[in-house]
Amino acid sequence: MTDESLVLAGEFPQPTEEDWNREVLKVLNRKRAPGTELNITEGIKRLTTIAVDGLVTKPLYTKPDDQIIGYPAQVPFTRGSTLPDADEPWTIEQLHEDPDVTTTTTHIHEDLERGATGVWLRVDPDAIAAGDVAKVLAGVIPGAADISVSSINEQDAAATALADFFTASGKADVARGSFGIDPLGSAAVTGKPADLSGLAGWVAKAKEYPQVRALVVDVTPYDNAGAGDIEQLAYAIATGIEYVRALGEAGVTPAEAFDQILFRVGASTDEFITIARIRALRRLWTRVGEVLEVPAEKRGAIQHAVTSGRILTRDDPWVNILRETVATVASSIGGADKITVLPHDTVYGLPTKFSRRVARNIQLLCSEESHLGAVKDPAGGSWALEGLTEELAEKAWAIVQTIEAAGGQVAALANGLVAEQIAKINVERDKRLATRKLSITGTNQFPKQGEEPLTDFVPRPEAPAYAGLKPKRDSEVFEGLRDRSRKHKAATGKEPAVLMACLGAQSDFGGRETFTSNVLWVGGIDNPEIKSATADEIAKAATDGNYPVVILASSAKIYAAQAIDAAKALKAAGVGTVCIAGRKTETGSDEVDQYIDVEIFDGMNVVAFLNDTFDKLGVAK
Repeated sequence: MTDESLVLAGEFPQPTEEDWNREVLKVLNRKRAPGTELNITEGIKRLTTIAVDGLVTKPLYTKPDDQIIGYPAQVPFTRGSTLPDADEPWTIEQLHEDPDVTTTTTHIHEDLERGATGVWLRVDPDAIAAGDVAKVLAGVIPGAADISVSSINEQDAAATALADFFTASGKADVARGSFGIDPLGSAAVTGKPADLSGLAGWVAKAKEYPQVRALVVDVTPYDNAGAGDIEQLAYAIATGIEYVRALGEAGVTPAEAFDQILFRVGASTDEFITIARIRALRRLWTRVGEVLEVPAEKRGAIQHAVTSGRILTRDDPWVNILRETVATVASSIGGADKITVLPHDTVYGLPTKFSRRVARNIQLLCSEESHLGAVKDPAGGSWALEGLTEELAEKAWAIVQTIEAAGGQVAALANGLVAEQIAKINVERDKRLATRKLSITGTNQFPKQGEEPLTDFVPRPEAPAYAGLKPKRDSEVFEGLRDRSRKHKAATGKEPAVLMACLGAQSDFGGRETFTSNVLWVGGIDNPEIKSATADEIAKAATDGNYPVVILASSAKIYAAQAIDAAKALKAAGVGTVCIAGRKTETGSDEVDQYIDVEIFDGMNVVAFLNDTFDKLGVAK
């Protein structure tokens, strides 16, 4: 025993920022020619990431002099609105939307019996009917499980059905959940004018059910349409302000309004940003409450995190399990009060028993096996996450001010301001996806060659046509490429193909052979190979196989010796397009533009290249 404090790593010298800078430059300048070395400013710029919405992630964060971390469950609630419950750190809330009553009832009971603690019903023409709410909940005990409803078209009917179920059960006083009233969320999807006149009525109705929240601020429609993290945060706060304002005009106090609002947010694979965004929302909502003089203990935002539908892929859907795990970890660390994991086959249709089980077990593993909820806000004090939380809050608040100046969130939806902001982000995101600066594993990076679509799923009922924000998954453009290949195979019996001529030895062409193969497989294009062959042998293989496109793959050293001869032979044999895996300059030839047409390199527009290749191969659009 000793009275002296234990200093971790106390026997080692304390590194400084200058030490870090020096080591960073050693790595960045390792292969740079003398006289071309980067200075630290240039190095930091190279290591800085700027998201599609302008959020900056720095390579190094240090403790600000004025940083005050605070505590969980205390103002400004950045670190959490409540203290953790060791037995139930968050509500594991499964989504149900199958209109078949028997199937949904079975799924609900399976979920609750196997670890879920919440039920979320979507009530819409393409989901559960309002008249079937009580039927699918048969046997579920209010209070034993959190029960919520949501809807795009039928919010009043859905909420009424759930309220009637609570009343009929005789447990209205202990029932937990949400009535899901969210007129702005509906307006965002349908494109219809938002009607906030019914909010006060539902707040009054909710007094009969003291543990049920009447209103939801659902920002997942904005996320699904392509909004960035800053915008999602801003729309959440702006919508909450609109609801408090509308309720105030009906005589509901801000404190009463705060008690009735639940925020539903998306959770993505950008783990640190998701953590910071959940933390920042609580901080901003606390600031709104402070301005409105809401009692301090009522200012904390309650959040329901849902794995983002925008990040889910159709192709190689098994990778979705990994994406959802990352999103779940981020949601739990960020302090979400409820979490919903969408099944990995969501893009195909209604989930199977297996996919529902996997989605449920992701949360159980995080909660019961990994104990992620045992510590409240483990991110607190991380200079990086505190810095990201601060930047998100500041930039989102600036957008909130813009929206308020334009008349509020109702006006911003109606006049197209929100759609315009999201469209700009989508343009930038599309560029990054096409050049693979934004990676989607299994889709635009490391695709599985010859993958077949899933067949074990139930198609979704046809959804109504909506005029509002359109869902836009990140992987859609690449799935369109894969569809083009599959239709060609269905019509001709074989996949579209290009010949890959690997020059030199395996050590020469191996790296670019792998890289180029992955580029081709993104679009479902096969790449039979001829290796270590002469120029004439390559030309004969192209002629015999009737390949209109041939790709040369090797190192700069081999290109300088063989590429132009091979390209000349191919052109003489009638090959229309000769590509090089790398850059033309590696050939060292002044004739390169006459014989080599296309470069394949890291950072190229893969979508444009594959569509152009399909056209050259005669693949129908």
